[in-house]
Amino acid sequence: MKVGLLALQGAVGLHAEAVAACGATPSEVRTPDQLGAIDALILPGGESTAISKLLDSSGLADPLAERLADGLPVFGTCAGMILLATTVLDGRPDQRAYGAIDVTVRRNAFGRQVDSFEANLTVDWLAVDALDAANLDDRPFHAVFIRAPFIEATVTASRSWRPSTATRSSPVRAPCWSRPSTLS
Repeated sequence: MKVGLLALQGAVGLHAEAVAACGATPSEVRTPDQLGAIDALILPGGESTAISKLLDSSGLADPLAERLADGLPVFGTCAGMILLATTVLDGRPDQRAYGAIDVTVRRNAFGRQVDSFEANLTVDWLAVDALDAANLDDRPFHAVFIRAPFIEATVTASRSWRPSTATRSSPVRAPCWSRPSTLS
């Protein structure tokens, strides 16, 4: 299976490593011809406004809409989820929203990207070496805090809270974490 990675901006390298680890062939997508040659697509995390503009300037915006309408399997993380959403709140007026998943997403719900940060934390219950549970020393855990999108509403909301659940509109997936109070 040839899995395309939208390679205009964002976390392309980490997604390529994950695809290869699953035994599939990752392929960077930057042109309509490359989009036409894949079996599935990953829209990576990154900056949704930048990706939206680059989709237009690369000529990929309309071909992507056509492939989504034809049932191309797509996995969107963070900015990818924003692009796949039906409605985007706090986006630019020209922001792409492909309507591939039945969600309303709020960009910058937790602050602007400039407010993201990294920090070393002391987590008493977390062993630095997961294979050595007795290794609970004072080494810090490196944490990354990003300003992820927030799902304001879903059309087909579940009443149970399962953090591992992905927002789904087959064959499109967008993993998320939401509390029951966010579902309407």
